[in-house]
Amino acid sequence: MAKNKHLTYDERLQIENLLKSRTSLKRIATVLGKSTSTISREIRAHSTISDKSAPYRVPNRCLRRKECSKHYLCENKPDCVKKCSLCKLCNSMCADFEEETCHNLAKPPYVCNGCESENACVLRRRYYRYKPAHETYRLTLVESRTGVNISEGELISLDSFVSPLVINGQSVHHIFANNPSMFRVSEKSVYRYINGGLLRAKNIDMPRVCRIKPRKRKPVEHKVDSKCRIGRSYGDSA
Repeated sequence: MAKNKHLTYDERLQIENLLKSRTSLKRIATVLGKSTSTISREIRAHSTISDKSAPYRVPNRCLRRKECSKHYLCENKPDCVKKCSLCKLCNSMCADFEEETCHNLAKPPYVCNGCESENACVLRRRYYRYKPAHETYRLTLVESRTGVNISEGELISLDSFVSPLVINGQSVHHIFANNPSMFRVSEKSVYRYINGGLLRAKNIDMPRVCRIKPRKRKPVEHKVDSKCRIGRSYGDSA
């Protein structure tokens, strides 16, 4: 069994095809030479929600739609003779709407790929698609290797200790030599933070650094937690 190996583009394509053929996660793991937990985490992390509904069926996802008897919720259609539960506008207009979720999504394989009820189900769906899954993986991989690997609180604490000493003429090396227990980052990292403008101390406060020819590199950015975007995109508000 392969260990410490990232899933490839072709392996994600294989996962999608095997899910369509209703292959179990254990069998998929065996085919790919991975652990079952790896396949399970991959599907749950990179599957996407879909509003696609069964053709020729009213996409009503209300938990009480079968016993509902409400009429005339549409103010612009006072003469409507339909029950609201048979109208596609019901879910967006009813104050008592409570969305029903598919209980099958809470257990393996966690997605609707290959589901027997796919052509009749009107509930919100979740699919595993290999292309978006691989793109999301690549984006996460890039974000994890960019920016400063330090929290905002740690950066503020570092700044309050290092910057006054640097501004008063001490070198970063001298500060590290005299206060080794005060740092959780390397000396080189502190130089990078100063060069990137993340601390109040600047390169101009270190005369020897100013005499060194600068290397060509991208500016250091503060690392952003990608989870802060959850629930805040245009797609989430739809």
